[in-house]
Amino acid sequence: MLADGQKLGAFIVPTGVGASIGGFAGDASPWARKLSKKCKLIVNPNVVNAACFSGITENMLYVEGYSLDAFMRGKCNLVPSENNKIGVVFDKSISHEVLNVHINTINAVKTVYGIDVIGYEITDEPVEVEFFVDKSGASMGDVNNLDTIKIASEKLILKGADAIAIVCSFPEDDGEDYANGIGVDPVGGVEAIISHYISKELKVPCAHAPAFENIQISTDIVDSRCSAEYITPTFLPCILLGLSQAPKLIDKGGISVKDLDFLVIPYNSLGGVPVLEANARNIPVYAVKENKTVLNVTSKKLGLKVSSICSYDELPV
Repeated sequence: MLADGQKLGAFIVPTGVGASIGGFAGDASPWARKLSKKCKLIVNPNVVNAACFSGITENMLYVEGYSLDAFMRGKCNLVPSENNKIGVVFDKSISHEVLNVHINTINAVKTVYGIDVIGYEITDEPVEVEFFVDKSGASMGDVNNLDTIKIASEKLILKGADAIAIVCSFPEDDGEDYANGIGVDPVGGVEAIISHYISKELKVPCAHAPAFENIQISTDIVDSRCSAEYITPTFLPCILLGLSQAPKLIDKGGISVKDLDFLVIPYNSLGGVPVLEANARNIPVYAVKENKTVLNVTSKKLGLKVSSICSYDELPV
């Protein structure tokens, strides 16, 4: 519990594992928003990111996966922040036309929301991103030049950036299964690689949005859970909105894992650091049965003390 008497929860939906709720585009947001009315809520970007929309609220703490793991291990604390200064890194591979769309997007978000984007840097070299779905059905990928993202990020931090938004060029994918609400978001896994690396190296909030060369908006009707991604040529707005209020990361003080009252996670994706650390620290873990993934990692298989509930509505908060 926090010093002001508010409960603190963590609402997590792992990225790239085909979660039936939260595995698409902001489709876990309604549940997270409802819960954040009752308590302070840590969310990973996957929960609230929805392309040109965001489910973020003022009572949420937007924390990327690597930093979330560090927080759960007691290696990193959080200090709530408002109107962070954001620097944007663009992959050199992005074409001039697509870059202009993203610059217009930055200016639109600044104008409407008053978000403080201090500027952008283009990487010195192409980032070269590849993505695929592995045998388990999870989204994976490779990034051939992470260092060029780090160099550009460091330049922005020297200019005063508190948080880093990263936009890399991604190869096209037909995404037919995903558009029909089947399987996993094919780009989620490799996006996590990028944001984890920058968080680890630079200790600042960060998030990633892919850029595709085909910026035509689809006229096909798609599954409602991913529809946010099919009505815009850029996914940048959601990460700017999230990073604007992402907590600062510090070693001591602020909010620590000792303040955490509970953790909420999909039913069969329990093998990650947050669940294992919560279990070791006797923090209640609620596994939601209505939210299943392509994984099959349950409390029974791991011998964990977890409370299984049928739906998010049953959370005892």
